[in-house]
Amino acid sequence: MTNEFNEYVRDCFSEAGDIVIKSMMGGYLVYFKGKLIGDVCGDELFLKRTPTSDRLLADSELRYPYEGSKTLMHVFDSFDDRALIQELLDGMYAELPEKKPKKAR
Repeated sequence: MTNEFNEYVRDCFSEAGDIVIKSMMGGYLVYFKGKLIGDVCGDELFLKRTPTSDRLLADSELRYPYEGSKTLMHVFDSFDDRALIQELLDGMYAELPEKKPKKAR
């Protein structure tokens, strides 16, 4: 079921820009234009907390995506609201740090 859910997330979010979902440690990491924005665990999408996600997703449930997680995240379920997705991802992208360059060996 998770692969179908991943495709659903990718389809809904790809209108906002480049979405990549990578398998990692039993779950999946979700990247928007190269920046990590959240996790898919089971059939739920968890988005990082930023000023934009805290404002736009104020009514969403806050949970830890997996046992042992240190990060409380928004559970996202507004997949039909394309305007919300665009504003949310654009805002989160601006607020999240740039990806650190890999060190040369």
